[in-house]
Amino acid sequence: MKKIQIINGPNLNLLGKREPAVYGNLDFEVYIERLRSSFPNDDIRYFQSNCEGALIDKIHETGFTADGIILNAGGYTHTSVALCDAIKAVETPVIEVHISNVHAREAFRHKSMISAACKGVIAGFGLDSYRLAVEAFITVIPNDYL
Repeated sequence: MKKIQIINGPNLNLLGKREPAVYGNLDFEVYIERLRSSFPNDDIRYFQSNCEGALIDKIHETGFTADGIILNAGGYTHTSVALCDAIKAVETPVIEVHISNVHAREAFRHKSMISAACKGVIAGFGLDSYRLAVEAFITVIPNDYL
């Protein structure tokens, strides 16, 4: 059994309502239950905050005990040196996730301040980006393919 912590950043509490053409129309609370049912033998936990400090605190809290952290830092992806430093400070590998293909969007979204500290990046597969990250923690990362 893997213990995986999903951490979502600012405005992701509005999934299902916010820009459905970009982010879809499914509420994340509904999606997380579907994800958990797809991986019944794993402990998938979920945390969301609009506050950068709370995201850092959650990385610190779980970064020595979880088997993996899936981080969608939202807008902080492009601005937060502090999140990058938090990822570097913990032992647990982190996968950066984005629902949309950030490279097909505005130019400011093309640069991530956290990618260099992450084990990998998954973007552009809608909410399935999270499922792909869970699968990576279950199958790829334990085998040291990365």
